[in-house]
Amino acid sequence: MKIMFIGDVVGSPGRDMVKKYVPELKKKHKPNITIINGENAASGKGITERIYKQFLEWGAQAVTLGNHAWDKKEIFEFIESAKYMVRPANFPEGTPGKGIVYLKFNDKEIAIINLQGRTFMTPIDDPFKKVDELLAEAKQRTNIIFIDFHAETTSEKQAMAWYVDGRASCVVGTHTHTQTADERILPSGTGYITDVGMTGPYDAILGVEKEAVIKRFKTGLPVRFEVDKKGNTQLNGFLVTINEKNGKAEHVERIMINRDHPFFS
Repeated sequence: MKIMFIGDVVGSPGRDMVKKYVPELKKKHKPNITIINGENAASGKGITERIYKQFLEWGAQAVTLGNHAWDKKEIFEFIESAKYMVRPANFPEGTPGKGIVYLKFNDKEIAIINLQGRTFMTPIDDPFKKVDELLAEAKQRTNIIFIDFHAETTSEKQAMAWYVDGRASCVVGTHTHTQTADERILPSGTGYITDVGMTGPYDAILGVEKEAVIKRFKTGLPVRFEVDKKGNTQLNGFLVTINEKNGKAEHVERIMINRDHPFFS
C-alpha cells in the first residue's frame, strides 16, 4: 500500500502545481491513495467547494485541513456533504465535518485522521487524548492509519509521532510550510516527517509576498499578506509504503519539485 501526500496547497499557484504535477507523480510513483492538505487553497486561507472538487478531479482521494479550515464561510454550506474532507478531529464536540475518514482500496480500508496542535496556536481540545479515541475506533476496522498533524512546533509534532509509534502507520506534519529533511521510520514502524512543506509560491515567504513579510518584521506594523503570484512555484510531498498485513511503514520518501529541484518523469 503506497500513500502520497501533498503538502499545504497555497492559493492559485499551489492549485496550478497540483493540476500539473499530481497526475505525473501518480504515473511515476503509482500511489494507491493520494491525500492533499487544502486548508490554504483558496487565496491562501481556507477552501471552497469548487476547489475541494477540483482536487478530487485532479487525483486526490481525500483532502485534509487545519487551523484555516473555517476562513471561507461557505465551508459551512458543504462540509457535511464532503465525504472525503477531513478537518482537525480535536475541534470541540459539535463542530461540523469529520475528523476521520475511511477509504476503500480493493479489500482494504485506510483510516485518515486530521489533528491540530495547540502550542502557539489557538487552543482547542487535546490532540493526544483525541488520537487515543480515534486509534481505538480505527483499529476495529483497519491497521492502515495515516495521520496529518497540523501543528506549529517541531517538538509537538515529534511528540505525537513517538506517542503513536506502532499504533499508526504514518504521521506527517503540516502547517509550517517548510519541508524538513528528517523523514524516517520510527522503531515500532510508524513513518514520519516533521513537515511535508507547502505547494505554491517558491520565491516567497511561506507562500506570501516577501516584501510584506519583511516590512512586518522591520516595522512591527500590521500589513496585508497576499499570496505571491509573480515568481516560481513549488510542490512538496511525501510518500509512504505500508505493509498491508501489519500496518507498519516500510519506506518513506520526500517529494520536492521547484526551480532548484526540477521534476523528471
